[in-house]
Formats: sequence, structure tokens, C-alpha cells
Amino acid sequence: MMLSRLTFALLLGAGTVHGAEAQDPLVAQGAYLSRVGDCAACHTAEGGQKYAGGLGFETPFGVVYSTNISSDKTQGIGQYSYEQFREVMHNGDAPSGRLYPAMPYTSYHLVTDEDMKALYAYFMQTRPAATPNRDNGVSFPFNIRTGLLAWNLMAHEDNPFQPDPAKSSNWNRGRYLVDGLGHCGECHTPRNMFMAMDEANYLKGNMIEGVMAPEITATELRRQGWTHDSLTKLLRKGYSVKGGVFAGMYPVVEKSFAYLTDEDMHAVTSYLLDSDTPLPVPAPKPVQLDSAHPGYALYNSYCAGCHGQEGQGKPNVTPSMYTNATLDQKTPTNTLAVLLRGIPAQSYSQTERFAPMPSYAKELSEQQLADLVNFLRQTWAHQPSTLTADDIKTLRQEIVGAHDE
Repeated sequence: MMLSRLTFALLLGAGTVHGAEAQDPLVAQGAYLSRVGDCAACHTAEGGQKYAGGLGFETPFGVVYSTNISSDKTQGIGQYSYEQFREVMHNGDAPSGRLYPAMPYTSYHLVTDEDMKALYAYFMQTRPAATPNRDNGVSFPFNIRTGLLAWNLMAHEDNPFQPDPAKSSNWNRGRYLVDGLGHCGECHTPRNMFMAMDEANYLKGNMIEGVMAPEITATELRRQGWTHDSLTKLLRKGYSVKGGVFAGMYPVVEKSFAYLTDEDMHAVTSYLLDSDTPLPVPAPKPVQLDSAHPGYALYNSYCAGCHGQEGQGKPNVTPSMYTNATLDQKTPTNTLAVLLRGIPAQSYSQTERFAPMPSYAKELSEQQLADLVNFLRQTWAHQPSTLTADDIKTLRQEIVGAHDE
């Protein structure tokens, strides 16, 4: 459900260090904080050395590849001074040139000097990787990086984090983690005409990589019935009674969220839910399966075998349809995305996992998909879903795209 591969998680033991992490508290703190920014996930290509870079990110202007941020002095950042490291993190200004804001310095500027020094100490201890950086596939004129100076002047301010005096220290800690190194807004906030975060709609959802990074404002999360417990379980394990994460959010949970300290997890959920205290568990809404609905037969044919005749789900196989947050989102985008793209098998522990979800992109017609999505959302989420075949045709281009068909 949440977010993105861009997150607010914290991990201990992030990366291989030269024996210093166990002895140096500053390095250990930096290892922990490195996961706030999900550094390893973004700067490690599949099968590559940790922090060696080379992972590609699709943007409206072409492919941007993450850079080598290991301690290698030639290909990585091992030659950086602290001042240069801070300038990269706060303003995207590297010794080799300006970085594209795919590197979320537009959020990292909130990180305090104390935490930035811990991060620097950690990265200078990581195992060097001699992997050369890849050239970006960005088209003209966006490949002219001097233009990023004008973009920064227009869309970025290097302002320090300012606690809200009206809120608790716990809430402010959560805001610091979510908005700063966590950079949750980078995925969950829509972009304006300049491709900067639309601050007026912060955390109100954004289409990214063919799925909707959903709205995660406190108002929307509480409307859907999220509690500290259900949100903690989602971020700790990847699933809860509200369903499971998928797409880019799965590796975020697997590599980052699962290792949040209890204190920081509570801070994060307190900020997201705008409440330091437990929230009541909403009473379940009555569910009635309408056998006359055109989606009813489709559900029985394609879904009930795994999700159950009543939508109850099966432990270690499939999530329940009851209280499912994906069905209950304001838009049907992610419900359709799951049907079109499927979900690979996901393992959360040695004893907890979900079976793969097949793709029905070529098996179901637009009208069948509309009927099935409407049935799912109307039945279990009580959403007034009235999609037509034409709506599905439009949405599937955003979700799947012609290049994936």
C-alpha cells in the first residue's frame, strides 16, 4: 500500500564496513540513518555490489541511473570532504556536477548536521566498489545539467527542520523521519508543472512506475480505518489486516521498515495518523455478495479459489478482501494494477508469505475488468465504483503502457 521505494525507514547494519561499525557509535548511527533514505535499495543494482549504483529509474525525461556511493575514491564518494557530502545531500551539488532531483535532496535538506555527520562517517567506512557510474539516458535539453541550477532556485530551498511546538516530541520525531531522510513525499506527493513536489497536496498520492503511491495523509489513513497496530504490522512485515504492500513498496519494507526501532516506528505512525495514542479499531461493515452483479461470476471464476468464496483470504496464501486498503483507496488504480500486472510471490519471514497473483491483462476484456473492479470495490470497500470499459482502457495505459503489453 504505502509508499514507495522512496521511504522513511531505518535499518541497523546497512552495508559492509571495515570492522568500524561495531566500535564507533557514530558509524553505527550512520548505518541506522542510511536506511531512512533507503540508500542501499536505490544505489544497488540487481546482482551488483551494495552502494555501487547502476539502478535505473524511469522519469518523464529518460532513464536516470543511481550513482556509486561506496567509499571508493575513484568511482565512489570516498574522496568527498564532509562539506561536499553535505552539499550533495542538501542541494544535489556534487563535485562532478549537479544531480537530478531523482536524488531526493529536496527532502534530505531537512536532515540535521548531527545526523549528516553520522551518515558521512558511515559511508566513508563502506566497502569500496570500483564500479564505474553509468551514463544517464536523459534527452536534450534536460541532459544539460546547468539548467538544474535554475530549477533549484525555483523549486528548492535548503531550510532546516523546524519542529512544530504545538505537537509532541514523538510526533515531531515521526515528521522528521517521514519528511526528511524518509522522503516519503517524493513518491506520495503529486508533481507540479515544474516536476517539483506540489506542497499544497503533500502526501495526497502520485502515479509512479505504473502504480499509485496512495494518499497517506492522516485524514485518509484514518478514514480507511488504519490504527497504530495495523500500520506498524504493515511497515514491519509487509502486510496487516489492511492488506499487503506490492510493487516498489515491497523492497522498502523488506530492506528498511522491518528494522525500525519500536520507538521510531511509533513516532512514524503517530505522525502519519496524527495521534500519539491508540485509535479505535473500526467496526467491520456488513458485506453482502450480490449474485446479480456482473462481477460476481468473474470473482468466483478468477478470485474465489485463492481469496475465498466470502473474500476471507487464506493464511500464507492470499490477503483478505475485508478491510483491504487497496480496494478502499479513493481511486481504483491500484486494484486494476494488481489485476493487470499481478504480484510475484512475496516472503515476509520463514513462516509468513503470500502466493503469487497472476496477471489478467490478456485474459479479461475491458468490460470484464470494469465489472470485476466495480464488484470488488462496491462489495468490500463500499466504494461507489462505476467504471466503464472506456475507463479501463484509459487507466490501463497509465498502469501497463504499450511497452509492457
